[in-house]
This record gives sequence, C-alpha cells and structure tokens, in this order.
Amino acid sequence: MADLKTMRTAATGARTAQIDEGLRAHMNKVYGTMSVGLLVTAGVAWAFGSSPAMLSILRDPVTLSPNILGWIVMFLPLVMVFAFGAAINRLSAAGAQLYFYVFAAVMGLSISWIFAAFTGISIAQTFLVTSISFAGLSLYGYTTKRDISGWGAFLIMGLIGLIVASIANIFLGSPALHFAISVIGVLIFAGLTAYDTQRLKTEYIQHAHAMDGEWLAKSAIMGALHLYLDFINLFMFLLQFLGNRE
Repeated sequence: MADLKTMRTAATGARTAQIDEGLRAHMNKVYGTMSVGLLVTAGVAWAFGSSPAMLSILRDPVTLSPNILGWIVMFLPLVMVFAFGAAINRLSAAGAQLYFYVFAAVMGLSISWIFAAFTGISIAQTFLVTSISFAGLSLYGYTTKRDISGWGAFLIMGLIGLIVASIANIFLGSPALHFAISVIGVLIFAGLTAYDTQRLKTEYIQHAHAMDGEWLAKSAIMGALHLYLDFINLFMFLLQFLGNRE
C-alpha cells in the first residue's frame, strides 16, 4: 500500500512538473509571438510616419487629418480583431500566425501618424515606460495567487464604454473628454494586462490533460494577440501624457 501511494505521489509530481514545463514553453511562445508583432508594427509605423510622402497616402501631412483611406485604416484593426476571433477555429496554426502578423502591419499603418505628431525621443521614452509597466503587470498576473478573473466583466464593460467614447470624441473633439478617455484607458489596459496573463495561464492548466499541438499553437497566437492589444493600447494612452509634440 505504501509503495502504491509513493508511486502515485511520484506520478503526480512528474505530471505537475510536466505541466509547469509546458506552461513555460507556452507563455514563451505567447510573448515571443507578441514581440515579433510589436516589431512589425513599429517598423511599419516608422516607415510611414517618418516619411511625409508615405504618410500623405493616409493623412494630411500638416494637419494629420485622415483622408478616406486613412479612416478605413483607422478602423480596420478593430474589424480584423473580430474577424480573427470568428475565424480562428477554421485557420491552421500557420494561417493564424500569418493573420496576426498582417494585423500587426495594419496596426502599424493606423498609428503611423504618431511619428509626425510626437518627437522620436518621447515616443522611445513612452515605449520604455510602457514596456516596464507591462512587464510588471504581466508578472503580477502570472505569479499572484489571488483570483482576478472577477475583473473580466468590469474591464470588458469599461472597454466597450471607452471605444464608444473614443469614437464619439472623434467628432466632438472635446479636450476634457480626451483627457478622461486617456486616464481611463491607462487604467483599463493596465488591468487587462494582468487579467489576460492570468487567464492564459489558467486556460493552459485547465487544458493541460487534453491538449493537442494544434490547439496549443493557435491558443498561443490568440494569447499573443490579446497581450499585444493590451500593450499597444497602454502605449497609445500613455503617449497622450508623456509624448512631446513636434
């Protein structure tokens, strides 16, 4: 009996170690894919935003007001996010990864105007602050023993309200509303960074006993998309406070 109990304990310990190792590999895949996506976005944004001729395809180089194509590019990432969620089950892992990188390039086009509106130094400084903040928030979500899944409904409701207010302020142009949106945006995406990290960890552990390679690969890409969006939005809202205008 004692030997059987010892064997069961050893098997449980081995299985736990296997899950822990798989979780680390999974999260490394998530962060790696996200980082490549950020590099693609930064490269495309800089290429268009630092060239008046290229930027003029999307916006007036002086006023930075978007033209028709600029409006399309501005809202295209939002459309692509919903399309990705609907199509993820029909895509292969390779197809999902390609879609993510195309999405990252389109996002670069949509935010390329920042290189004409803000100084390069302030953009770099904001990126550094965002990176440090994101790392700390994601680490908290990964390591905390506290269940923060209850944040989800509140954060999603806040995000929907934020999107509606942001669209409304495109037409209203209210400085006070713009400031309030920026403050709330920082808080929402800071919370989402921790929440999404813990959710990715929890989902992996829940599926660890019945997981296949295809699910793992696509789950990592979808997780990379969520954290990528948290990072980009946190960066854009912080830039409103830390960015120095040209």
